[in-house]
Amino acid sequence: MTLLIIVTLVVALVAAALAVVRWLRVAQREHYIAGWVGRIAWLWVVRRPINAVLLAASVVLIALSVILVATQALITSAIVSLAALVVAAALPIGLGLRGTNTRLNWTQRARRLAIAYSAAIVLVGALLWWMLGPVAAALTIVLAPVLMDAVLVPLNALEKRLSHKYLVSARKRLSQVRPTVVAITGSYGKTSTKGYVAHALAGSFSVVASPASFNNLMGLSRAVNDRVVPGTEVFIAEMGVYGPGEIRELSESFPPDIAAITTIGEAHLARMKTREVIVAAKSEITERAKTVVLPIDQPELRTLADKCEREGKRVVRVSTVAGADADVVVDAASGTATVRPAGGGAPVRVPIEVPGTGHAVNIAVTIGIALALDVDVTTIAPRLHNLPGAQHRAEVQQAPSGAIIIDDTYNSNPVGAERALVGAAELASERGGNLVVVTPGMVELGSVQHQRNRDFAASVTAHGGQLLIVGRTNRAALLEGAAGAAHPPLVFDRRVQAVQVALDQAADRGVILYENDLPDHYP
Repeated sequence: MTLLIIVTLVVALVAAALAVVRWLRVAQREHYIAGWVGRIAWLWVVRRPINAVLLAASVVLIALSVILVATQALITSAIVSLAALVVAAALPIGLGLRGTNTRLNWTQRARRLAIAYSAAIVLVGALLWWMLGPVAAALTIVLAPVLMDAVLVPLNALEKRLSHKYLVSARKRLSQVRPTVVAITGSYGKTSTKGYVAHALAGSFSVVASPASFNNLMGLSRAVNDRVVPGTEVFIAEMGVYGPGEIRELSESFPPDIAAITTIGEAHLARMKTREVIVAAKSEITERAKTVVLPIDQPELRTLADKCEREGKRVVRVSTVAGADADVVVDAASGTATVRPAGGGAPVRVPIEVPGTGHAVNIAVTIGIALALDVDVTTIAPRLHNLPGAQHRAEVQQAPSGAIIIDDTYNSNPVGAERALVGAAELASERGGNLVVVTPGMVELGSVQHQRNRDFAASVTAHGGQLLIVGRTNRAALLEGAAGAAHPPLVFDRRVQAVQVALDQAADRGVILYENDLPDHYP
C-alpha cells in the first residue's frame, strides 16, 4: 500500500507539472480571460471522440475508487486511483505541451501565473486527498482547466495593479506631448484602417500608430511610452474589446479627440452573446470624443450617429453606397470618393482604389478621419492609391511555383472571409487557374458559428474552389456546407499538412486563399 501511495504521488506531481504547462499556454493564448481555458478544454472533448472516451473512463474510475474506499477495499481502490490518474494525465490527446505555432512565452506575467496555478493545484489536491484519499490526484488533474480559470480571477486583478505604473506613465506622456488622439474600433477592419489612416496622414502630420494588435490597456500604454515623443501630432489608437466596459476604460485612460467605428459584426458573439451587447460595447468609444466618424450603412451605427449629434458632438458620416447622404461616400464600383468639405461648398470627388480583397468602408472611415482633422481630401488623395496592407489580412504574395497566395490568416469574421473569397475567385478566373481555400473555419461566433462556417464552405463550392479543411473545430460545419461539391473537400489535422497539397492543387497559375488560422490550442 505504501509503495502504491508513493507511485501515485510521483505520477501526480508529473501530471500536475504537465497540466501547468499545458493550461498556462492555453490561458496565454486566450488573453488570460477567466472562463476560456475550460471552454477550450471542453472543445477538445467534444471534437475528438478519443478524449470523450478518456474523460468518461477517468470519471468512472474515480467513482469506482470512491466506492471501493467505502467498502474498505483500500489496495484495490489505490490501484484504480492510479489508473484514473494515468488516464486523466493524458487528457486531452492532441493538445501539445509546447505547441508549434503558438508556443508559451515565459513573460513575467506567465511566471507569476505559473507559480500561483502550481500552488492552487497542490493545495486543492492536498485538500481533496485529505477528504477522499489517493483518488484526489486524478480528480485534481481532471479539474485542472477549471482551476486555471479560478486562479485567473485574482491574478488578473493583481496584474492590473502591478501594471498601473505603466498606465500612469503613458497618461503623463500624453498630457505632456498633447497629440490629437484618434481611436478606432470595430468588429473587423480596425487594424487595416489604422494603417490606412497613418499612411494617409503621414504627409500632413507627425503620426504615431499603436503597433500590431496592441489594442488593450497595457498594449496602448506601451505604445505611448515607447513611441509617442515630443513633436508627435497625431496618435492613432486601435481599441479592442472582449466585453462591455473595456473600451470605456481605454477611453478614460487615452481620451480620444476623434473616435471611429469601422463596422459592427458577429466576431464577438461567443463572448458577448448578442449583437446589441456588441453595439453597446463598441459605442463606448464615442462617449468622450468630441468628433466621431461613423459608417451609416448599418442601422445601429446610423442611430448612433444621430445620438452623438444630439449630444453636441461633431459627426462625420461615411458610406459605401453610391448617392448616400453622407459626408464621405466611397463608391468602389466607380473608383471614386465624394467628400462634402467641412466648411461647406461643392462636394469634392477624388479617385480611390479599393484592393480586390479589401473593404471600401475602411477607406471611407480613413477619409472621414482626415476630414475630421480638417485635412483637404485632395491633399491625401494621391496616398489613397498605395494604401499599405495589414500583415496576414488579405495580404497578397506569390509562391515560388508562380501561384498567388492570399494570406488572410488573421481574419475570422464572415464578412471579411466572404470578401477575401470573392477577391480570390476573381483573381483565379483572371489567371485561368484553380482556386484553393485552406481554412479551419471561423470561431468566437457563438450560436451562429456552425451556420456561418457552413455558408462559407457553400460559397467556396459555388465559386468552384477546392476546400481544404484544417482541424476539427469546424470540420462538421464545413463538410456540411461543401456537400455535393465538384471537388470534394479534403481534411487535415494541421495546416502544415494542407500547405503542400494546396500548392500542388494551385500549380503555377492558381490562387490559394488561407482563410483564418486557428492557433494549435484549438482541436
